[in-house]
Amino acid sequence: MTQRALVLFSGGQDSTACLAWALDRYEHVETIGFDYGQRHRVELNVRIETLAQLRNQFPAWAQRLGDDHVIDLSVLGQISDTALTRDVAIAYEKNGLPNTFVPGRNLLFFTCAATLAYRRGLDVLVGGMCETDFSGYPDCRDNTLKATQVALSLGLDTKLTIETPLMWLTKAQTWAMTDALGGAALTRLVVEHTHTCYNGVREALHDWGYGCGECPACRLRQSGHAQWVKETASPS
Repeated sequence: MTQRALVLFSGGQDSTACLAWALDRYEHVETIGFDYGQRHRVELNVRIETLAQLRNQFPAWAQRLGDDHVIDLSVLGQISDTALTRDVAIAYEKNGLPNTFVPGRNLLFFTCAATLAYRRGLDVLVGGMCETDFSGYPDCRDNTLKATQVALSLGLDTKLTIETPLMWLTKAQTWAMTDALGGAALTRLVVEHTHTCYNGVREALHDWGYGCGECPACRLRQSGHAQWVKETASPS
């Protein structure tokens, strides 16, 4: 049976890389985004433009790219007290996790995505979770996603596969993967159109993209880009 994929697509660097990865592999790909009261809600607008640019610049992928879905999960913002859903300074909690961790976010995302996938006949869920370059979020771990795959498949009585192509990649390797999938055009698209900054800053365009340059998401994206450029320029 031909596999059909649903990509958890925020409009950020990682989810855009995952979308390109899925479009390179599956005949039909749809996207899903979530409005959960995020502080950096500019991403909800950015994701629309990013999808449009993918369709315009990559005609072969455009033929595979199906509907986009946006789900209202404002209840998550209402029950969360984090730096991603409140206007508070980003810091680390006593348990060692940054206060950007939104408890249950990815679990809820995948549950909603699986429900939509079930209705639309999609059997692969793709997410940009990563255990190599991440902030310690427990719902980004490989074991969490494997357990989620089992629970969703059992709960829906249908085989669902969760793919996380970035799970064991550094951010530099994510830049490299993007370049390998779509060349300079896709890399430029990521730089100019995607959004990662937790503070929602889009006033200044850096060589790695828009952002404040200070939040953890910006620093990781910036350092990964610098490392990728260095490795690309180094003689083999």
